[in-house]
Amino acid sequence: MRVNYQVNTTPQFRILSDSQIEEIFFSALEVLGETGVRVYCEEALELLQEEGAYISDDTLVHIPAAMVEEAVAEAPGRIVLAGRDRSKKIALEKNHIYFGTGSDCPFIRDPYDNERRRYTYQDSYNAAKIADSLPNIDFYMPLGLTSDVPIGTYDRHQLLAALQGVTKPLVVTAVDREGLADQYRMACEVVGGEQEFQKTPLFVIYTEPSSPLEHSQTATEKVLYAAEKSIPAIITPCPSAGGTAPATMAGVLVQALAESLSGIVVSQLKKEGAPVIMGGVVTIMDMLTTTYSYGAPELPLLSAGLTEIAKWLGLPMFSTAGCSDAKSADQQAAIEGAISIATAALSGASLIHDVGYLESGLVGSYDMLVMSNEIIGMVKRIMGGIPVDEETLAVNVIAKVGPGGHFLGEKHTLKHFREFWRPELVNRAKVDDWEAAGAKTLGDRVHEKVISLIETYEPEPIPEDVEDRLKEIIAQADERHKAEEKVALA
Repeated sequence: MRVNYQVNTTPQFRILSDSQIEEIFFSALEVLGETGVRVYCEEALELLQEEGAYISDDTLVHIPAAMVEEAVAEAPGRIVLAGRDRSKKIALEKNHIYFGTGSDCPFIRDPYDNERRRYTYQDSYNAAKIADSLPNIDFYMPLGLTSDVPIGTYDRHQLLAALQGVTKPLVVTAVDREGLADQYRMACEVVGGEQEFQKTPLFVIYTEPSSPLEHSQTATEKVLYAAEKSIPAIITPCPSAGGTAPATMAGVLVQALAESLSGIVVSQLKKEGAPVIMGGVVTIMDMLTTTYSYGAPELPLLSAGLTEIAKWLGLPMFSTAGCSDAKSADQQAAIEGAISIATAALSGASLIHDVGYLESGLVGSYDMLVMSNEIIGMVKRIMGGIPVDEETLAVNVIAKVGPGGHFLGEKHTLKHFREFWRPELVNRAKVDDWEAAGAKTLGDRVHEKVISLIETYEPEPIPEDVEDRLKEIIAQADERHKAEEKVALA
């Protein structure tokens, strides 16, 4: 009889103990109660004051611990999203990991001449369809900040490019509350109405407190609208250690948690049970370059720590990986991307974004996206762990083959060798075969695939009548903003 037997079905990973998490959480509660956060939105201030928060100096809100704990308890621990193809679902729940792109990079390296230039609508569409084709990219954020559309309504145009190119669930950004409302209308057109969207949302809205400890009017209005319409909202502070947050790792986590929790409180005061996702792009400010570093080892370390706190609180987590400070999809990008992808997967974060970021978030790279897809595949294989049972221990097979034999002809080998991870772009050929094929580097093979996807991949089209209605919503938004600009200039 075997007793006290434990099984690990996946690799185990831990940054913080429960005691450390409690200490960080209680410190965040102290910050919210004593130091407070500034909220620049009248509706949110009224909700907070009505429920017992103390407001001093007009906008400085001190939030009692009980209010925070109640909001966390009310927020759902599981959120299910579905793409334009409603069969493509992801369930945001504890230790279920999904990878996706980041959003709104201003620049791209042109895939044909390598020129660093602004993103266009066509580039945004290309990024979407590349993401749609990659099996290890589970959701899509509009990778590039579209520059050749009206500035005030760029978010609607970006959403259309995303919908045209990708059939997976989305995470979107919005210019303001009105932009979010238009995107919600567009999403409802795609999925067949508000009821269908609220049952299984097509997208999540990204919102961002301003570190340290501020919630702008624009960001807060988006949180309130999202809660009203049951749009899942990510509350994502982006503090930099030593710049907009303390230089210590624990101090960054305390501040980021306080910023995220205060946004969650506002969301739950607007509508109890509103779907929210804890977030945080947490890294350091490089003191030599003042860069907000996406490749620093502190980013995956802090992200994993914040993920453990989110899981302890019972909330889905929006984390960061697959990004780099490198200026091209080179060896540095591979190192930094691989480390962050592996750490994020091990941490068990729900939505892991920013796959494809280069140049510290300034360049949205097709090559980095395709290379990271390969890395994610390798990491997912590692996350599968090592099953240990009578079949996999293979004692009888070892005895049958015996010393000096081989396993190539065994039925056991035929049954199990397909479980090996098989690369698409990583090269395992013998050197003669590699040289005969052109001695191409991984970078060469990645870029060839990028060009092939741009030129040959065709995503499932949006029905023509639906696309016409989406374009009409965008045209109306463009006209409204033109009228507002004329009034402002008059």
